[in-house]
Amino acid sequence: MPLKLMYITNRPEVAVIAEKSGVDRIFVDLEYIGKPLRQGGMDTVQNHHTASDVKKLKKFITDAKLVARVNPIHEADVEKKYKGTEKEVAEVIKAGADIVMLPYFKTADEVRRFVSAVKGRAKTMLLFETPEAIENIDEILSVEGIDEVFIGLNDLSLGYGDKFMFKPLADGKVDKIVEKFKAKKLPYGFGGIASLGRGALPSEKIIAEHYRLSSTCVILSRSFCNTGLIDNIDVINMTFKNGVKEIREFERYCKNQNDLFYKENRKSLKKIVEEICKQV
Repeated sequence: MPLKLMYITNRPEVAVIAEKSGVDRIFVDLEYIGKPLRQGGMDTVQNHHTASDVKKLKKFITDAKLVARVNPIHEADVEKKYKGTEKEVAEVIKAGADIVMLPYFKTADEVRRFVSAVKGRAKTMLLFETPEAIENIDEILSVEGIDEVFIGLNDLSLGYGDKFMFKPLADGKVDKIVEKFKAKKLPYGFGGIASLGRGALPSEKIIAEHYRLSSTCVILSRSFCNTGLIDNIDVINMTFKNGVKEIREFERYCKNQNDLFYKENRKSLKKIVEEICKQV
């Protein structure tokens, strides 16, 4: 099966283009609590979407699934700055989210609370992106009600003190994590990709690793199509149409390769990552 492609946006016109181009999941990102602090100074995407964005996009999406990343487990505060996990989850589900993603958790108790908040009204997806979550992975994966899992390489690499977000992929951490997912027969994905031929670590190298590891989904990164910098809707349309087509063609190529191809790709990927880490 081809990778499920996810793209983050709260713009209906962009969501429609992405869906028609073959993007499988439109990703609405409500997470903001604690994110600026832990990613301070980095050129990372820090959205502040809302449940209203989920409701808005639901009217335009026909085939793609809507993913809503909520905030980490949190309580409501007296100033009403934070809604509390249960209320936030309820709002995005009511607005039309098909899948709700929990980020930056560390313990099984947090995951239990999240699953309880969802109450089976939508699919659940866990975003493993803290060293503590990896340490507690066996207990976490024993929680009933987990539908899908994803590895957030950016925050995970920060947590381990790595100099490059794809270091956990190169040094074997991701391999060990996905073995845990496989044992539980959970669909899983990791990281993000740009258009083919782009990125400090070329997207082709990453996609091949997805196939080697039997991954099921990946995020199309901001650099795939930075709609914050492109005003022309026709350019956005062509970027998605051509970019997704090229990815699908390369996936078909990967599907027909043998073990030697994946061995050589991994060797090349590790070398590129090591060189990048030396320069950072």
